[in-house]
Amino acid sequence: MQPVNVGQYHLAQVNTAKMRYSLDAPEMADFVAQINSVNAVADDDPGFVWRLRGEGAEDATNIRVFDDESILITLTVWKSLEALSNYVYHGAHSDIMRSRRRWFEKVEQPILAMWWICAGYTPTVNEAKKRLEHLQQYGSTPYAFSFRKPFSPLDALEYEQLNLALT
Repeated sequence: MQPVNVGQYHLAQVNTAKMRYSLDAPEMADFVAQINSVNAVADDDPGFVWRLRGEGAEDATNIRVFDDESILITLTVWKSLEALSNYVYHGAHSDIMRSRRRWFEKVEQPILAMWWICAGYTPTVNEAKKRLEHLQQYGSTPYAFSFRKPFSPLDALEYEQLNLALT
């Protein structure tokens, strides 16, 4: 097997949140007021590559991909796991993370999945759903993983090649 150039891969991530109230409810006003500024922090981050936006929108809050209309989806691409981790757990986004129970219900299954993609590829919402469902069903694998049990691009490549060989 040829060596893997990590720079040839980016990290895709999907996360979901089940809203306690509709986006236009007064209880969600603080959350909604922060969306643009938190997205701007991501957009300016040197490790950020891309994020899903609704048609004619600056964010993805108008996109519904699950039967449950109260579930929001975020789909982004980052240059590395470290870049995503720094964004999620430090700075403006971490404030939302600390306050999330005010706006979002706690769910028992994983709400975030990550996977490696070739640089330049844009993941789809359907692909993101499949990755999240895979993580929920099987736990962390090189196909879809969590922060608690991450995998490298090499792990993902070997996993993909093994699966191709088995088919």
